[in-house]
Amino acid sequence: MSFDTIWFNARLATLSRNADGLGIVEHGAVAAKDGRIAFAGAMSDLPSGWDAKSRIDCEGRWITPGLVDCHTHLVFGGDRAHEFELRLQGASYEEIARAGGGIASTVKATRAASENDLVSSALPRLDHLIREGVTTIEVKSGYGLDLDSESRLLRAARRLGGERPVSVTTTFLGAHALPPEANGDKDAFITRVCEEMLPAIAKAELADAADAFCEGIAFSSEQTARVFAAARTAGLPVKLHADQLSNLHGARLAAEHSALSADHLEFTDEDGAAAMAKAGTVAVLLPGAFYFIRETQKPPVEHFRKHGTRIALATDCNPGTSPLTSLLLTMNMGATLFRLTVEECLAGVTREAARALGRLDEIGTLEPGKWCDLAIWNVERPAELVYRIGFNPLHTRIWRGQ
Repeated sequence: MSFDTIWFNARLATLSRNADGLGIVEHGAVAAKDGRIAFAGAMSDLPSGWDAKSRIDCEGRWITPGLVDCHTHLVFGGDRAHEFELRLQGASYEEIARAGGGIASTVKATRAASENDLVSSALPRLDHLIREGVTTIEVKSGYGLDLDSESRLLRAARRLGGERPVSVTTTFLGAHALPPEANGDKDAFITRVCEEMLPAIAKAELADAADAFCEGIAFSSEQTARVFAAARTAGLPVKLHADQLSNLHGARLAAEHSALSADHLEFTDEDGAAAMAKAGTVAVLLPGAFYFIRETQKPPVEHFRKHGTRIALATDCNPGTSPLTSLLLTMNMGATLFRLTVEECLAGVTREAARALGRLDEIGTLEPGKWCDLAIWNVERPAELVYRIGFNPLHTRIWRGQ
């Protein structure tokens, strides 16, 4: 068998769906052919007569799947650092919002930005994630809140995949917040999302999924269900911002609609966790937002474990509640704040994050046939990737075999 490249003398954490734990392989190798994994396993299991154009000695380093950040709002205009200062001085989120801050300020800045502006401002954030081994990223819209601005934001997100060697999955989050021109009429705005925005964006193939924010400060369960129905008609899978600030039973709603994931989930109850497990809906936990807005209600990790709900982790990179561009720090937060294990953290940014995007058949584990997306680490044990704070041990990042 002839390979394009083989990385040998490595220790592997394959994260294989059929393996125990991290799927560790000592004295392992990964081989690529035409951008995909052709072999991943023990050196002793390589097919006889194999050859490779390029042979790379990893000198005992660890190889994991490339990291997957499955929930971000990476593309937006402006920033909210001034609001952060105001909050430190005692201003409440409500006071800031009444003064034109909050999501409304990001919507204003995003609408004023050109597509090129949005790409340029997002690239430094993306570069930081790439430097830590991220090979796939999800980018949500939701800061335009009209068809023109949402489309421009999603086009900018798609362009990031052409500017950098990274896979970009886009999600339409039109039902993120109420724009000022809606004059408080949530039902009328949801009608516009369902009948105008979502069909047009799906037709233009700008989004791979649809999302909504089901919360008291955002949209009701009934309004969210309307968005899900419209997404199904348009042929898009769904995701949900659910149960972050209160229990509106968003987790169960997501499960009822076979959502790829439900995200945040601080107030999810056991019934919701069980429903998600049964539906195969991934729980995406976002410790950056929990930390940044100083939440106290932790997601029900024990319920997820009890019922077998899959757990992913993501940065939730956004200007208002999680200005975080480190998936390594996200893992540390997941462990320290939510008491996730090392295995749960590493699976959460590889295999389960891929599952949350509906892309587990392509990425997320070291298995033949998948894209050859790898992260090669200067660590002695996988726990170091979760344990360290502010330290990047990445040796080499491989995207599609390169």
